[in-house]
Amino acid sequence: MVAGALVVAGTWSYLVLLRPTDWESVAGSPEAFITLAGYFGGAALLLAGALPSLTAGAIALIPGCLVINIVIGELIGSIGVPLYLDSLGTVLMAALLGPVAGLATGTLSSVVWGFINPAALPFAAVSAATGWMAGWAIQRGALQRIWRIVVSGAIIGIISGMLAAPVAAFVYGGTAGLGTGALVSVFREFGNSLLASVTMQSLVSDPLDKIVVLFFVALTVKALPQRVLKRLHPAVQPRPDAEKKS
Repeated sequence: MVAGALVVAGTWSYLVLLRPTDWESVAGSPEAFITLAGYFGGAALLLAGALPSLTAGAIALIPGCLVINIVIGELIGSIGVPLYLDSLGTVLMAALLGPVAGLATGTLSSVVWGFINPAALPFAAVSAATGWMAGWAIQRGALQRIWRIVVSGAIIGIISGMLAAPVAAFVYGGTAGLGTGALVSVFREFGNSLLASVTMQSLVSDPLDKIVVLFFVALTVKALPQRVLKRLHPAVQPRPDAEKKS
């Protein structure tokens, strides 16, 4: 599991340091192929580490969560909203099964999505970090109060935004989304550098995005029967409204 996380982190570092620009397909250049191999290998190691702790029902959820990420991500990215919402499936897995499952799902989601939309692949490390951070925060009660959702979402968004900004700037010269790209253009008009503009866009979009995602996940978990939650994960945390008010 640690090896998988290191492979994912190493691939992110490779992207940031090398700054490849030929990214028309996942097999269109050696850099893209190396990135694909790194993230796919990291995802495989992470899943291998997570599988012993997952039930059959939990494993069966992974493809569905990948579909949620891809479909919603493609939709939001095409309508001009300066958000992503492409981590809904990842954070849902993290809420139900813990940070390792979230980390693995986030990585695998970007790898699979990369075959449909190559722009998604370089952000696999960001998706992985989002899944792990969300799972860690949820295990500590992030969904049990509205203010915790807001604070946790903001913190996760700031960190994921800082991870995504150099990839977006160096690989794409901006950002792949329609709405987020418009924000980058606005910041550029004020004379900011590309990296500064993408970073500012990330610090605006990502915290709000993760807050919205956590709200949706909290509502979903709250709607699930307790027997379903326990069947998926015997050690699952109480539903968001289960904490007693002090």
